[in-house]
Amino acid sequence: MTEKDARKELMRRANELNPTVHVGKDGLDQGVFDEITNQLKKNRLIKIKVLSNSDEGAREAADAIAEATSSVVVDVRGGVIVMTDRRTWTSLSQKKF
Repeated sequence: MTEKDARKELMRRANELNPTVHVGKDGLDQGVFDEITNQLKKNRLIKIKVLSNSDEGAREAADAIAEATSSVVVDVRGGVIVMTDRRTWTSLSQKKF
């Protein structure tokens, strides 16, 4: 499976999810990073909502979160970020049919 196919599969799975982490006016801090890490360990695929009153844009927040939590950004649309853990990403990307 190519990375494009893996991205499509994860987006299909994320379609049913609701955002579980909200980034607001306080921005990104260690508490937000810890919560995202815990949710990725538990669920392996999460949605993050960047509210309009946040200082960061969704793309900048996604890059910062990915770096701080060693996760992979699947997609950013509007203010919603879909992320997965690195283990899920590599297993889907390297899967052969």
